[in-house]
Amino acid sequence: MTLDEFFRIGTTVTLGSHVFEPEEIKLFARKYDPQVFHVDEEAARSSVLGGLCASGWHTAATWMKYNLEARMDAGGWTGTGPAPEFGPSPGFKNLKWLKPVYAGETVTFTRTAVSHRPIASRPGWRLLTLRADAFDSTGDKVLEFESAVLVKVD
Repeated sequence: MTLDEFFRIGTTVTLGSHVFEPEEIKLFARKYDPQVFHVDEEAARSSVLGGLCASGWHTAATWMKYNLEARMDAGGWTGTGPAPEFGPSPGFKNLKWLKPVYAGETVTFTRTAVSHRPIASRPGWRLLTLRADAFDSTGDKVLEFESAVLVKVD
């Protein structure tokens, strides 16, 4: 098995689906993003978004939850040497909230491994680049970003 096969480069993996319930939206928003269209259903109806919707940060954090639950498990490693070990993420870029996620909406999260490369300053480690996407029940994309994760390969 090659690293490309293990990481499933170019393959989109469905991580799972999540229903954004009103109380969950308000709970998250009160703690982390207390804008009116995230915390007050009546006020949200009069806002520019026209209804209660999840914070973009809530949507992105939920992608991370599903990503970790469906993590590429080294238990499937059949290559030579030790199994790859996933480390921390050095960050993300190009985060876009493309469409509001309204209360009651079901969002499906996906991950596509794009590439990996050695890290010159950290021998034995690679940088794995992922594309993160989320889609509402109509198939419209509501979230996208590029993520990276460090992976120890020997």
